[in-house]
Amino acid sequence: MTMKEVIGVDLGGTAIKMGRFTLTGDCLESLTIPTPQPSTPTAVVEAISRGVNHLNRHKQAIALGVGTPGPADATGRIALVAINLTDWQNVPLAQLLEAKTGLQTVIANDANCAGLGEAWLGAGKGYNHLVLLTLGTGVGGAIILNGRLFTGHLGAAGELGLITLNPDGPPCNSGNQGSLEQYVSATAIIRETGKTPAQLGLLAEKNDPEALTFWQEYGRKLGAGLASIIYILTPEVVIIGGGISKSAKYFLPATIREVEKRVLPTSRVGLKITVAQLGEKAGMVGAAFLAWQTFFPSQ
Repeated sequence: MTMKEVIGVDLGGTAIKMGRFTLTGDCLESLTIPTPQPSTPTAVVEAISRGVNHLNRHKQAIALGVGTPGPADATGRIALVAINLTDWQNVPLAQLLEAKTGLQTVIANDANCAGLGEAWLGAGKGYNHLVLLTLGTGVGGAIILNGRLFTGHLGAAGELGLITLNPDGPPCNSGNQGSLEQYVSATAIIRETGKTPAQLGLLAEKNDPEALTFWQEYGRKLGAGLASIIYILTPEVVIIGGGISKSAKYFLPATIREVEKRVLPTSRVGLKITVAQLGEKAGMVGAAFLAWQTFFPSQ
């Protein structure tokens, strides 16, 4: 009997990563292609289909999972909006890809896919309840409860970066003010310091006192934001991912101290706060896992 496989796709604004996976998480083959410019739905569907059909040339794959840079609907069929792509509004992505690849398809937000990836093969492996916070240009999140993605009744739950940290803080694109994103995203760091997270990381490596103080304070704000999330969800693991997590050694101890100070011990029994392990592969891995969970839940 031939081994069944699925294909996971991570659709980004500049690149599309895809890979063919077994049920145990082995990646048999992967491929990265540039995102077509302009990145219209027609061009993107064409590019993904070509890549998927190449990966599936031996016809081993039985399903397709796709992570998109924006929210999907609750059924995992429609990409509602993607601000980094051209003309993306209510795109029936699953249906379009099914027509061109012959594979049943499910889609989800890319941060949610990254969370599933970390839960399956990364820092959350072996745990059922976890939260991923991705610290990048913005702040994304994913909630996994009982081993499954929690996206709420319409698919939009888990916007962890948009919770309020300071009611009178800087305005946020979401309409909120002083959201967590306004304090811990790369955009916020540049606004506050005039330096990028990478530059501040290099300075901290050279023991620059200002940079070290900055990361201490950054860790404190992150811990304050995590406190709200932990009180509501009591996860077993909080995973910190995204580009800024490269400097975790300079801020994570302060984050953990802040959480221990703010969160009642009963709400954080055995809680682990750690760094994501899969890096840029997380979205692709999670999209594959989403396909397994959606179409073959008993496996």
